[in-house]
Amino acid sequence: MRRGLPTVASAAVLAVALAGSAAHAAAELWPRSAGELPSVETRIDELLARMSLEDKVGQVIMAEIGSVSPAEVRRFRLGGILNGGGSWPGRDKRATAGDWAALAERYHVAALERNDGRPEIPPLWGTDAVHGHNNVVGATLFPHNIGLGAGRNPALVREIGRATAREVAATGLGWTFAPTLAVPQDDRWGRTYEGFSEDPAIVAELGAAAIQGLQGEVGDGFLGEGRILAPAKHFNGDGGTRDGKDQGDTRITEAWLSRIHGVPYRAALAAGVQTVMVSFNSWNGRKLHGHAYLLTDVLKRRLGFDGFVVGDWNGHEQLPGCAKDNCPDALNAGVDMFMVPEDWKALYRNTLRQARSGRIPPARLEDAVRRILRVKSRAGLLDGSGPASGPLAGRQDLIGHPEHRALARRAVRESLVLLKNNGGVLPLDPAGRILVAGAAADRIASQAGGWSVTWQGDHNANADFPGATSILDGIRKRVGSAGGSVEFARGGGWEERPDAAILVYGEEPYAEFQGDRAELRFDPPDRIHLEISSQLRAQGVPVVSVFLSGRPLWIHPELNASDALVAAWLPGSEGGGVADLLFAEAGDTPEYDFVGRLPFSWPAARNQRPQNPHDPGYRPLFPLGYGLSYSNPAEVGPLDETEDATARSDLGRLLFEGHPSQGFQVALQEAAQPAVRVAGGGARTASGRVSVELRDHQRQEDTSRLRFAGGGLGAWILSGDELLDWSEEARNGAVLTFDLRLLQAGNGPLYASLVCGPGCRGSIPIEDLLAEQSAEGWRSFGVPLLCFSSGGADLSRISVPLVLLTEAAWEFDLGAVRLEPVGVADRVLECSF
Repeated sequence: MRRGLPTVASAAVLAVALAGSAAHAAAELWPRSAGELPSVETRIDELLARMSLEDKVGQVIMAEIGSVSPAEVRRFRLGGILNGGGSWPGRDKRATAGDWAALAERYHVAALERNDGRPEIPPLWGTDAVHGHNNVVGATLFPHNIGLGAGRNPALVREIGRATAREVAATGLGWTFAPTLAVPQDDRWGRTYEGFSEDPAIVAELGAAAIQGLQGEVGDGFLGEGRILAPAKHFNGDGGTRDGKDQGDTRITEAWLSRIHGVPYRAALAAGVQTVMVSFNSWNGRKLHGHAYLLTDVLKRRLGFDGFVVGDWNGHEQLPGCAKDNCPDALNAGVDMFMVPEDWKALYRNTLRQARSGRIPPARLEDAVRRILRVKSRAGLLDGSGPASGPLAGRQDLIGHPEHRALARRAVRESLVLLKNNGGVLPLDPAGRILVAGAAADRIASQAGGWSVTWQGDHNANADFPGATSILDGIRKRVGSAGGSVEFARGGGWEERPDAAILVYGEEPYAEFQGDRAELRFDPPDRIHLEISSQLRAQGVPVVSVFLSGRPLWIHPELNASDALVAAWLPGSEGGGVADLLFAEAGDTPEYDFVGRLPFSWPAARNQRPQNPHDPGYRPLFPLGYGLSYSNPAEVGPLDETEDATARSDLGRLLFEGHPSQGFQVALQEAAQPAVRVAGGGARTASGRVSVELRDHQRQEDTSRLRFAGGGLGAWILSGDELLDWSEEARNGAVLTFDLRLLQAGNGPLYASLVCGPGCRGSIPIEDLLAEQSAEGWRSFGVPLLCFSSGGADLSRISVPLVLLTEAAWEFDLGAVRLEPVGVADRVLECSF
C-alpha cells in the first residue's frame, strides 16, 4: 500500500522555539531598550535594610478602594491601591476632584503614621484613565486610541497625555493604567479600540508619545509637577489571541511575538516607562502572569526594564494551582505587585507565610520591593509629599478644563476617516435645512464608548457628562451660527424635506469581556437607519452617515445606503469636532479637511479573518492607511450585500478542535473497510486498527487521542461538507497547521494528505517533522499548502483538507487544525514547490 503514496524527499524541520523552550532570549529578538535614569539605589538600600518582612510583603499587594480603608493601609503597609472602572470615593458617581483628593490624602497620611523606626512608604494609587480621566464625571474624554491611531499625530498624543495627567493629578492620584500597547490582529476582540493600530510601528510611535505626555520626557521635568506614572500594558501579545478572544491564547512563534507585539514595548522602555502591566492572555498555552521567561528573562534582563511589573485584576488566579488569595508562582515568575482587589488580606497572609518558608525566595521578594521603591522614589513619593498634597490636588477647575476640551475637539477632527464621499456631497451647506437622525446623535455615551464613567460605558445618561457636547449639539451650533436649521428625528419621521441628512449610528458601548464578537458584521438590534436612508434617498435627499464603532466592521449595506460615510470611531466628549468637518464655510470652502487614515484594515467580508499587511492574503475592502479628503476625492462603487459576495479568506479558520467545526466531519478507515464516522465520545474501526477518544487539554473535549495499531493502512479523515478553494491562500503562503502531542512514534512513515476528488490528492510524509517531539509536549506543526499542490493536489476544489494515514503504530493527541498564515506554526515542513 505504501507504494501507492507519492515519493517525497524527507523534509527538514524549521525549528522555531516556543514560549519557555529557550534558555535565554536571542539578542536579535529582544535588544536592550531601556534608557538610563539617575540611580536611587543608595536610598533604596537604606530603606530595605530598615524594612521588616511584613513591610516588604505589604509592598507587593494592591487593593481596591472599595475593600480597603486608610487604617488597613497603615496596618498592612500596602504598596498600592486602585479604583476599578465604575468605582468612586464613597461610591459616589459624582465625586468631585476634592473628594478624590481627600481620600487619596487619607491613604497617604495613614501610611506615614508609624513610630517604630521603620520606613514610612505611601502607596501608589492607580486608575484606568485610558482616554482622559474617564472615571471622573465632568472630565475631558478624548477619542479612544483607535481614533488617535487614525490621526497618527505623536505631538497631539503627547499633549493629550499631558492634559490627562493634569486632570488625574487634580484628583490627587499619581498613576494611570494607560496606554494600552496592544497590536490587535483580530478585530473581533472587544478591546480593539484600546489599540492605536494593527501596525506595530504606529503603536510604538503613539504609545511612546502617550507615555512621554503622561510622565514627561526623560530629563528635566520627568515625573515633575502635573505628571503621573504610566504603565505599558498588557505585556505581551494581548492583541494576538486566537479568534480575538479576550484573555485567550496567542499562538505564535517567539520571533513573531517580538516583531509584532514586542515592538511597542521597546519604544515604551526607551521613553522611560516605569511600570509594566502583565496581560491576562497566554502565550502558546502558558499564562503570562506565570511566565518567568517573558517577565524576567526577556523584559527585565534582556530589555533592561528596571521598574516594576504589576499584575492585572486577579490575573494571578488563572495560573495552575493558584487562587485569588494564594499564588507564589506569579511573584516568583516576575510579577512584582499583585492586583488583588478584594481578597488582598488572605493573599497578604499567604504570601507572608510563603516568604517565611522560602517558597518565595528572599532574593525574589527583595527584588520586587526594590523595584517598587525605585519607582516610588523617582515619582517623588518618598519625599514626604505626594500627588494628594500636590499643588494641583483638589482643583475642580482642571476637570474638563476648556483648554483640554479644545484639545479633545482637535483630536476628534484629526481622527475622523472619510470612507466615502460620492458626488462630493460633503462638505454640507450649514445655511440649509439639515435633518439629523439616529438616537446616537444625542447620546453622549454612544460617542464615548467603554471606559467612560463606568467600566463598560453603560448605564450613563447625558447628565453624567457635564460640559460635554453631543454630536447633535455640535451640529446645531454649527448650523445655527450660519443661519440654517436642524431637525432631529431620533427614530425617523420628519416634518419638512431637508436639504441634506446626517444619520448617526453604530455600536453600543462595551469594554473587555463583553465586547468580543463572533464575526465582523455590524448587527444592530434594528435596521431603522437603513430604512430612514432609503426614504430620504427616494426623495432625492443626500445622506451622510456618521458611523460610531470601536473597530472596523462589515458595513456594505450602510455604505451603499449612504452618499458619504465617516468612520468616527469613539470620539469622546467633544462631539463638536464631528460638525467641524461636515460643513463648509462661505463659498463651499471647508474650514477643515479630513486628515485621518485607517489605522486598521476595513473588512471586505463579514466573516473575514485577521487581515493586515503582515498577513498573507491581505484583501480588505479599504487597506491600512486609506482615507479620502476634500483635496483627494474618489468614488466608491456599489458593494454586493449578499451573504457570500464579499472577498473571503479562510486564513485563521478553525477546522477541528477535539470535534470538527461546523461544515466538517471526521471519519476513521482501514484498508478494504467502510469508513466509520466519529461522533460523540470516540470511535474505532472494525479491527481496532484505528481508534480515537476525546481528551481534555485546555478545555473540555478539545483534543482527540489517535491510536494507529499498525499492521495495515489506517486513516483519520477530516472532510468538508462543501468544496474549499484555497488556491489564493496557497499563493500567499498559507499553512495547514495542527497542534499535536506525540505519545508514541511509529517505526514507519506517517503521511498528511489533502484530497481534491477521485484520483486527485497530495500526500506528504511528516514523520521527520515530528522528530524529537516526544520530549517536548504540545507543538504546532504546519504543512504549506503548496507542498500538497506540488504532490498533485488541485487546491481550488478541496473535498478533504486533511487525512493522517499510516501502516505503522503511532499514537498522539491531536488538538486544533487550522489554516494559518506563515509565522504561526512552531515547526513548518520544508518542501520544494
